[in-house]
Amino acid sequence: MHPISSIYRVPGLLASRFALLLAMILCLMNLTACGYNQMQRQEEAVFRAFGDLQAALQRRTDLVPNLVETVKGFARQEREVLTQVIEARAKATQTQINPGDLADPQAVQNFAQAQGELSSALSRLLVVVEQYPQLTSNQAFRDLMHQLEGTENRINVARQRYNEIVETFNASIRTFPNSLTNSLLLHLERKEFFRAAPGAEQAPQVKF
Repeated sequence: MHPISSIYRVPGLLASRFALLLAMILCLMNLTACGYNQMQRQEEAVFRAFGDLQAALQRRTDLVPNLVETVKGFARQEREVLTQVIEARAKATQTQINPGDLADPQAVQNFAQAQGELSSALSRLLVVVEQYPQLTSNQAFRDLMHQLEGTENRINVARQRYNEIVETFNASIRTFPNSLTNSLLLHLERKEFFRAAPGAEQAPQVKF
């Protein structure tokens, strides 16, 4: 490189570094304007929304044992379908995820897949039980179905709310000046959306 060209490069490099340093100082002087506190509140909102979704999913998981036992009393011959539900519940229970893993695509996908398999197994069970009028007219079974349907509705609402909050958070950490603050100070990662299995947005259709 020619010595003269180097002379002209140095001031330009110093100027860019000075501008970056100035931006950092201004951000530290006014953290609110730079999104420092905002992004952390938004991340906490993501964690809280996912906690609500997990609570709704856990409520559904808790309903499964009573549902299976009730169906057994009227339809023992449907052993294969009942086994599928039990196995899907076991997998959903074992496949857990921590808030810190919401930035991990594989962890979120595994969690969503396990929950989707439980949804599919329950849907198959509901189709089968329609063949048993005595079961579908049983009050205990009807109560469980109403609880399940209400729980599925809550799951859908919680999933939609979580995804909306994730969308807001992801956009926030990528938009200037938040993006600068995040890259220099926070290093927050984008969160993954909870993608349910196709058709899971519809609550189970209970027909008696």
